[in-house]
Amino acid sequence: MKSQIRRSLVSGSLWALIGITDLQAANLVDFARLGNDLTPFGAEKAGNASGTIPAWSGGLTKAPAGWQPGHGDPYGSDKPLYSIDGKNIAEYQAQLPAGQIALMKAYPGYRMDVYPTHRSCTFPDEIGKRTKEFAAQSKIGSDGWHLEQAAGASIPFPIPQNGIEVMWNYKLRYMAMGRRAQYSLLLRESGGALAEFKQWSNEYYPYNDTAVKSPADLENIGSKQLYDVLSPSARAGEMYLVHDYLDKPQDSWIYFPGQRRVRRAPSFAYDNPITGTDSLYFVDQINMFSGALDRYDFKLVGKKEMVVPYNSYKLIDKANKYVDLIGQDYLNRDVQRYEKHRVWVVEATVKADKRHTFAKRVFFIDEDSWALLHVDMYDAKGNLWRVQEGSLWADPQIQSCTSYEYTSYDLIARRYIADGFTQEGEVLDLTAGVEGRVSDKLFNASELRRRGER
Repeated sequence: MKSQIRRSLVSGSLWALIGITDLQAANLVDFARLGNDLTPFGAEKAGNASGTIPAWSGGLTKAPAGWQPGHGDPYGSDKPLYSIDGKNIAEYQAQLPAGQIALMKAYPGYRMDVYPTHRSCTFPDEIGKRTKEFAAQSKIGSDGWHLEQAAGASIPFPIPQNGIEVMWNYKLRYMAMGRRAQYSLLLRESGGALAEFKQWSNEYYPYNDTAVKSPADLENIGSKQLYDVLSPSARAGEMYLVHDYLDKPQDSWIYFPGQRRVRRAPSFAYDNPITGTDSLYFVDQINMFSGALDRYDFKLVGKKEMVVPYNSYKLIDKANKYVDLIGQDYLNRDVQRYEKHRVWVVEATVKADKRHTFAKRVFFIDEDSWALLHVDMYDAKGNLWRVQEGSLWADPQIQSCTSYEYTSYDLIARRYIADGFTQEGEVLDLTAGVEGRVSDKLFNASELRRRGER
């Protein structure tokens, strides 16, 4: 029985079925597998039986000559193996999220070009060492969602037993200490004009510090973000500050230049629409999913081989122009790259005593990077409503895969949002936290006020 439990990578309901508590379950998980049949970060090291997913061999740890984020493609010589569209969708639908199937049925020109699979994602060696050292101490609080006793700079649940553990691996995946970029949110107006909202984004990840032994060391802070709006002119100078916690809903503040004051912003959370997006986009859709995990129950469906966006170097290339990328109905298909990978599938349903406009979400999370690659979102009647997909690419500078660009399609309104697009931005800096260009002193209400009064 014990060996059977150790091999299990399915829902935590298994423990309840055989009368084992969560603490006992953690003690039974075989963390010796890390670095053996599993990568140091919890993925299956072996490839799949058909050979379409190769074995993990350490990821992309050295950049090709002349490469930097937004310039160059380590896999640029690859050719598509095949394309999926509305004509051959039946052949591949078992490997596709429901949202991709819906988009192909809604838009005849929508297609997915599938390339050879490269398992480019990794993390620094120290993250693997700390993951193995501290994984047994991580646990979920008695409320069923908040994180306790997890050490920084590690994957808290490398061998997850339930959906909430997978979600915490996503939220705390290693992305160095911080990053900085100038990026845009884009959408096509009903008449065809391209609307652009440009901003500076500063993000700080104190939990990636090896000095952090538990959430208490950081007062349960998981990450901090500061957004500084540049355009349109009517909103220029607005600033948004967010503190994301491990044990409670996020805190937010807004600076309005016309009022020259900082206000707390409790509405900048959950399913509140983001200003300027025609209610097509909610706050907790930022970065694919953000904020507290308290409104949903998370069921671990299991791990599947699926066709997902991956190694998105062509998409993020700074030679691209927004006017060419943002089509009327969908993102330019020529710059999208898809590969077959194993992903964790987590189904989230709203708790009986909570509310959210999305009654159900289905998350698809990469096994190698713990990044969120795709989300299907459903209304209260069970209808698929919105479809969101992210980019993913390895950055050898920080020994980690990262995401910026992502899209959210509204199947009812038949419109979409493209957010985090950096192609025409001045700066894309993933080493900002390591080298001190982003630090903790930037992310407080006093600094927000000072910056606004300059």
